[in-house]
Amino acid sequence: MACVGSKTRSAEDSPNQFFGGYLTMYEDKTLVCKDCGQEFIFSAGEQEFYAEKGFQNEPTRCKACRQARKANRPAAGAPRVMYDAICAECGKATQIPFEPKEDRPVYCSECFAARRGM
Repeated sequence: MACVGSKTRSAEDSPNQFFGGYLTMYEDKTLVCKDCGQEFIFSAGEQEFYAEKGFQNEPTRCKACRQARKANRPAAGAPRVMYDAICAECGKATQIPFEPKEDRPVYCSECFAARRGM
């Protein structure tokens, strides 16, 4: 058993955490997934893990949506999708790594670098 102000912990203490000599208790939280809208439990053990790793934000997606999002990411080293565009500054044809939008100007790398140095 741990004492307040002590750094000693036992299995019974979990999911508790010591911060600045004070014992912090975690309780399961119900959160809502921002992708599917379903409720999911952010367990006391997960909260303790997040605190140990220094994570400051709670998860915003349920486990299924996190796994689906991870599975849909391009593999490491996979070629990037590039889009054709016309530079708004010099009119030169260029390629960019995002889909251009009509309401925002796009610049070639030379014009972008020049504008950045302004």
